[in-house]
Amino acid sequence: MKILLKKEIKKLGNIGDVVDVANGYARNYLLPKKLATVVTKGNIEQINLQMIKNEEKRKEEIKNLQTLAEEIANIPYTITVKTNKEGKLFGSVTASDIVKVLTEKGFQIDEKMVVLESPIKKCDMYNVNVMLHPDVKAQCRVSVVSESEKSAGPLQEASEAPSTNNSETDKA
Repeated sequence: MKILLKKEIKKLGNIGDVVDVANGYARNYLLPKKLATVVTKGNIEQINLQMIKNEEKRKEEIKNLQTLAEEIANIPYTITVKTNKEGKLFGSVTASDIVKVLTEKGFQIDEKMVVLESPIKKCDMYNVNVMLHPDVKAQCRVSVVSESEKSAGPLQEASEAPSTNNSETDKA
């Protein structure tokens, strides 16, 4: 039986494809679940219009996500962690920690979107990829800072302002 697919079905075809399937598969599964319809000229035109609308919607979504990716990339992020004297973390910074920081800045990001090759285990500056869509990737700069450095910083600035400024320019 020849049918017109209304949805993408793995190992069978994409939206708008005319495929030949067993009668029982079409009548008992594809047609009742509205995954496919009978092949007629009107149905083919309707599916083509739907595909055009879906493509326009997808382009608009990608455009919005690219704007979001630029916003994510332009904001610096800092994660404060506990470390030992050598600067190694007690534990590690994972995707969930990065999602927490992004959420605090007002972005709705899922943990599955954050791409980390391995958990972060040292204090440093990292470029982290966030996959907003298969076609849109944002890169955010995450600075992992020790709690002891952050708490000691204001005290040193109050007592030794010139030496702190020199060390900051050396780091940059």
